Amino acid sequence: MRYGAKILFEDVTTVFQTGRRYGLSGPNGSGKSTFMKILTGELDSQKGTVVRPKRVGILRQDQFAFDAHRVIDTVIMGNPTLWSALEERDRLYEKLDMTDEDGMRLGELESIVAENDGYTAESDAAILLDGLDIPENLHERKMSEIQGGEKVRVLLAQALFGGPEGLLLDEPTNHLDLESIHWLQEFLNRYQGTLIVISHDRHFLNSVTTHTADIDYQTIITYTGGYDEMVLAKTQIRSRLESQQAQREKKIEQLKDFIAKFSAGTRSSQVMSRKKEVERLQSGDLARSNIARPFIRFEMKRPSGKHALEIKGLAKSYGEGTVIPPFTASITRGEKIGILGRNGAGKTTLIRSLIAGGPGAGDEPFKVDAGVAEWGHEVNIGYFPQDPRAWIQTGMTIFDWLQTYDPQAGNEELRGLLGQMLFARDEVFKPTDALSGGEVARLYFCRLFLQKPNVLVFDEPTNHLDLESINALNFALQKFEGTLFLVTHDHDLIEETATRIWNVGGGQVEDFRGGYEEFQKELSKRK
Repeated sequence: MRYGAKILFEDVTTVFQTGRRYGLSGPNGSGKSTFMKILTGELDSQKGTVVRPKRVGILRQDQFAFDAHRVIDTVIMGNPTLWSALEERDRLYEKLDMTDEDGMRLGELESIVAENDGYTAESDAAILLDGLDIPENLHERKMSEIQGGEKVRVLLAQALFGGPEGLLLDEPTNHLDLESIHWLQEFLNRYQGTLIVISHDRHFLNSVTTHTADIDYQTIITYTGGYDEMVLAKTQIRSRLESQQAQREKKIEQLKDFIAKFSAGTRSSQVMSRKKEVERLQSGDLARSNIARPFIRFEMKRPSGKHALEIKGLAKSYGEGTVIPPFTASITRGEKIGILGRNGAGKTTLIRSLIAGGPGAGDEPFKVDAGVAEWGHEVNIGYFPQDPRAWIQTGMTIFDWLQTYDPQAGNEELRGLLGQMLFARDEVFKPTDALSGGEVARLYFCRLFLQKPNVLVFDEPTNHLDLESINALNFALQKFEGTLFLVTHDHDLIEETATRIWNVGGGQVEDFRGGYEEFQKELSKRK
């Protein structure tokens, strides 16, 4: 498949074997979703063929396609054969005058329903929905009546329904909280068919996949093991190839010296043989990898005072529902707080309550019901919102937008920051309204680099980042010497950065003084 002059991959011949679970890896723009669409049949390849099993579960990306249907029915539609039989059976039973042919057809349909476990379909679908945190009171609702994050989980249940022979999942952990992600990991580890999954969650890939199909060098290379094992193997192979390339280039230089020295002399046959040898060696040029790593580092203009934040009786409700009870806490400079909770529990509400009117956070329009968040001496807040696109003005270039945050910054400094985040030379003039989700996130990081805050408040910063960018962010946050408040559904990111946990849910905020692993052990003791 190619788009214009850009080749995504060519002459790919590979087999995804039964019982193996494959992670499909590669940076943003490498062709992962395109390859997945070719596998599902949604796109035709420009060359070659794809052979699929009869029953394939696919995670649908169109959240609105099933708005007219009940939630429970949407899940059962994951088995098209069963759903078609159930619909036809119901139509026949509604007929007042049933013919003999109708009776015969009903017998055939009942057989299809039985073969596809249709008599337990609703209870099987309900188990999947419960595991993905869709409560029973929503099962009978229309899809149009539930929220976007809930729709994604229903469509995930649809893909998993009925134990298909193959599962093709494109970003299944998007919009899932950590508990739902852990449930999905356990489910997929029990799955007996062939799984192909795209994910930017490193821990999820390492926990679930047995093999990694990596899109790079304009082809697909399969490695044994999860994401981390693939990176190690790929690095070793690349190092060996680069060493061989260096030896080849040295040999070419020696041959060229010989040719230059004797081309006008009597040793023409030797010169000709060496020219052929140069051509042979040059044909083995090392293919370029498409991996690009951003350079993320959060510097501070100056440190804050020792006491970064004092929270006194902070409270927020919506109607009769308490989201944040009167909450009191003291945060010292350098603490890194991971904020956990199910979707809709109030994590974003807590963050917005803290930074409303805070120094450096901009005019975040948010009012709390009671209490106060008192920020400490010299605090400067860098805020990464859940939807950074809403904070980026359209109708201008990314260079001009970035310059508005520091008109004194020189062209070289701004270009340098954009280059760090993988915006090449001409891309700095790209319109802000033409940016992808990943580009929006990387541009917003550039704004934070200019600001140089000593307190970072991040609300799900990894949503549109590829694995290379998430790993770079992880290292940067570990090295950051200021104070951090982090909402994320990325297991590794919260485990490797957080020194303290706030668990939001059920109208309360639990303040746990310890890291994520310790918090999980504490939860296990309570069960």
